[in-house]
Amino acid sequence: MDNFVFQSPTKIIFGRGAEKHVGEEVKLLGKKVLLHYGGGSIKKFGLYDRVVKSLNDAGVDFIELGGVKPNPRLSLVREGIDLCRKNNVDCILAVGGGSVIDSSKAIAIGTLYDGDVWDFYSGKSSVERSLPVGVVLTIPAAGSEASNSSVITNEDGWYKRGLNTDVIRAKFAIMNPELTFTLPPYQTICGAADIMAHVMERYFTNTKDVDFTDRLCEATLKTIIDNVPIVLENPEDYGARAQIMWASTIAHNGLLNSGRAGDWASHGIEHELSAIYDVAHGAGLAVVFPAWMKYVYKHDVDRFVQFAVRVWNVDMDFEHPECTALEGIRRLEEFFSRIGLPVTLKELGVPDDRLEEMADKATNNDSKTMGNFVKLNREDVLNIYKLAR
Repeated sequence: MDNFVFQSPTKIIFGRGAEKHVGEEVKLLGKKVLLHYGGGSIKKFGLYDRVVKSLNDAGVDFIELGGVKPNPRLSLVREGIDLCRKNNVDCILAVGGGSVIDSSKAIAIGTLYDGDVWDFYSGKSSVERSLPVGVVLTIPAAGSEASNSSVITNEDGWYKRGLNTDVIRAKFAIMNPELTFTLPPYQTICGAADIMAHVMERYFTNTKDVDFTDRLCEATLKTIIDNVPIVLENPEDYGARAQIMWASTIAHNGLLNSGRAGDWASHGIEHELSAIYDVAHGAGLAVVFPAWMKYVYKHDVDRFVQFAVRVWNVDMDFEHPECTALEGIRRLEEFFSRIGLPVTLKELGVPDDRLEEMADKATNNDSKTMGNFVKLNREDVLNIYKLAR
């Protein structure tokens, strides 16, 4: 096990009616807040009105900026920064899923920065300070409500890049599973793939003596595997929705990678898909992850065997461990397909005429490698795209 520092400072307010506390929580962060959200769903289902009432009751002044899209855009982040500066905003309230939260984090750090906020995502500058961010979560998927990460898409060249720093962790996250009852099935299953990918990025590691966090990862994966079919059958099953929502947070708040080095190549490979083709991140991961597994499993067959046996209940073939490993990958792919996710680029609606361009972008024209479990160069990334066709 590696040395590590684990800190998860986000206050979690979980359960039925939790959103009624938003005003009092925001009031602890500042007197004027930017209310940031996506499309019309929070207004359609009444959440917007409840949030506004809570803010008004707490005496919190607010301005608002909607319009966040999946794969959140840099242009809206810049608009939000200008809005916050002109109105002397003290804090940001994200009401939505990962895209809204990531956009809010970007606005929060950009408002206090003299340069362009993209400097942080392109690696030109390091984050030193941020406006405080609070969250009302509506989509369990990205885990951004308690993570140290934010991912933004730059329309100039369609680059999707991530930032990781503890400075941007949310101060609080309000999580009411009832708010997920109205999620369309496709958002539910894309969220499930995103959650599972966050766990698997950590699970496939070269670090030894991490059986405790292995077991935590396996439990989180099995929680998603068991509960997603339940909510697809009954969208208002509170117990199953609650388990998925909490698993989403635990999958990406840093606990599961304590003392171990994760991989993260699959996320980088998928980012090129969703940047260029604007596909749902979770759907892209459902395509990329099995292809990555097929490409790298021989690096550590025993770990893939463990994944197959512990997560997918595959009977161990002691004479042919590779068969066990491959069966685990097959069952992952079959699960994604069974719940309605694409598992090939063709099913995702992505043509194969820009695979080399994506491999170039992912590896900066072969000047960098991707991943930690296995270091991947441009040719490796291109081969994984080809495996995913």
